[in-house]
Amino acid sequence: MKKFIVIDGLDGAGKDTQVKLIAEMYEKQGRNVTVRSHPCSDNKYGRKSKEALLKSGKLNHLLATIYFGLDAIRSVVKYTHDDNVDVLIFSRYILSVMYLPDGINTIIYKIVAFILPTSDCMFFIDVSPEEALRRISFRNEDREMFENIESLRENRLKSKKFTYNWNVIPGDDSPEVISEKIKMKCLETD
Repeated sequence: MKKFIVIDGLDGAGKDTQVKLIAEMYEKQGRNVTVRSHPCSDNKYGRKSKEALLKSGKLNHLLATIYFGLDAIRSVVKYTHDDNVDVLIFSRYILSVMYLPDGINTIIYKIVAFILPTSDCMFFIDVSPEEALRRISFRNEDREMFENIESLRENRLKSKKFTYNWNVIPGDDSPEVISEKIKMKCLETD
């Protein structure tokens, strides 16, 4: 299988920054890199997920998670078998199940992690909720339903149930320090 890398974490963890840095590293090596940042805007599932994330309420919470899952599955189906792709990088992947109600999220995670591809290069950037919120405040975007201190704290705690087989990287460090840790692990597995 091609090189499969996942960067995940809370909103404001720096996922897209790290994806960009990792993609640049592999592109400099002459590798064909495809990046999928979920929810993606190039398909109806990603657009519906983003639409629901910008609203509030339990129904939109559930819709955002379901559409997100369909968006990620679409990316897996479309890009894992593309012979033109050497390195496939996902920003946000199966950890979205942590947003489902407790109990069911653990069951769904185990099923999804068994069915969908995984690799030794799956990273969870463990940013503190306070640092995440600080970073979010500098973005020029509408806030999503989980981008408040209470949700960030709750979801960071929930993430601990799911990241036992992930590479957990401290996320309050500078982007360069985080990137070096990710790059070292990726290069180990090349």
